[in-house]
Amino acid sequence: MSQDDIYLLAIALAVIVAVVVAIAKFKMHPFPALMIGALALGLWTGADPAQILKSFRTGFGETFANVGVLLALGAMFGELLASSGGAERISNALLRAGGTRLVPWTIGLVAMLLGLPLFFEAAVVLMMPIVLTVGAQLARNPGGLKGNPYLLAGLPVFAGIGVMHVLVPPHPGPMVAIDAIGADLGATLLIGILLAFPVAIVAGPLFAYWIAPRASASPPIDLVARLTRRDDQFRAPGIGVTVMTILFPILLMMGKAGVDLVLHAGHPVRTLFEFIGHPIVALLLAVLLGMCTFGFFLGKDTKLVGKLLGDALPPIAAIMLIIGAGGALKQMLIDVGLGRTIANASQLVELSPLLLGWFTAVIIRLATGSATVATVTAAGLMAATITVNPDLNPALLVLAIGAGSMFFSHINDAGFWMVKEFMGMTMPDMFKTWTMVSNIISVMGLLLVLALSLFI
Repeated sequence: MSQDDIYLLAIALAVIVAVVVAIAKFKMHPFPALMIGALALGLWTGADPAQILKSFRTGFGETFANVGVLLALGAMFGELLASSGGAERISNALLRAGGTRLVPWTIGLVAMLLGLPLFFEAAVVLMMPIVLTVGAQLARNPGGLKGNPYLLAGLPVFAGIGVMHVLVPPHPGPMVAIDAIGADLGATLLIGILLAFPVAIVAGPLFAYWIAPRASASPPIDLVARLTRRDDQFRAPGIGVTVMTILFPILLMMGKAGVDLVLHAGHPVRTLFEFIGHPIVALLLAVLLGMCTFGFFLGKDTKLVGKLLGDALPPIAAIMLIIGAGGALKQMLIDVGLGRTIANASQLVELSPLLLGWFTAVIIRLATGSATVATVTAAGLMAATITVNPDLNPALLVLAIGAGSMFFSHINDAGFWMVKEFMGMTMPDMFKTWTMVSNIISVMGLLLVLALSLFI
């Protein structure tokens, strides 16, 4: 590595540490702390001021346009679900399914099923009303479970969604990696699902049982009250209608993934699903359906339904701004050349292809904060290794890269801030809980891939 590369790495590390210290020790609000960090990074590396502002706008705007809109629509959907009593119906069903002590297992399984077709952020948004409702019920009646009830309900959900996001097609990262490396889709899907369950068990329920007594989560009172209350003036929706409404956007996104595999580009059905199966459109349609199933069909008028939708937005305004600022920091790290520097440096390390693929994804993830960017970039860099390693299973290389892309979620990851603000955790508790969940997924995924490489 050149002296300039080392200098750039040192600057990035100093900025990230400074942001963490400002938030954790000096209690600075994350939004201005992340803004200052992003701008300081650009100025310190000597970037042109106009380019710095452009990078900031691009990172903030793209993150806000994608994750921010998902959050807004998800909050509206969650408000309709909770106020109707639908979230309570689902949480009661989960508690009945295996009893209170098995809640981390049942809710984690539900999260894995929902996470199969969904982006991480979209799945978290859809699951949060259920997580907070279950957490509130566990707080009132722990049923022998020890530790923070919201961690017991939330960590298995985040683990299940995260595992599916990085290991199982048709998520975009694994799909692009499969194409770049030339892996078989069916084999990657089968092995990915095979690995996903033990990884999700360890990172989810088992870790939650251990860490819940040792960490704390205090979701914002107004958010918990909003997502766990129901209006007793109106009857609650049936469990079948509730499940159908929740599954509706998931089926649209799953339909998009399916037609992408079987229909050629330009086919009318594929074109339709590329539109209605996009997460933003699918969630918008889910809100419209929820207005009927959780609103009009229960006797609520347009004024009340409109008020519910409007009331959903203020509690998540700060979360949206924080995530946007995190996206600006991520974009600044990319535009100053850190991702390229780290990717090139990773090629100098002499490791087995599986370890090198994992390591490459890890350091790109640390630099950019995006699992998808890490997977796509690492897959492009590792594609040539297949031709010189004929005995290497391409599917295992895809999964090793996917596991690496999950490593050490921190302040440049939009998912980090989403979990932190929804769960009301301090920075130290975030690193003890969600960051450790991401590490378990990453390291255990790698170990299982290496173990399988001995047999296939």
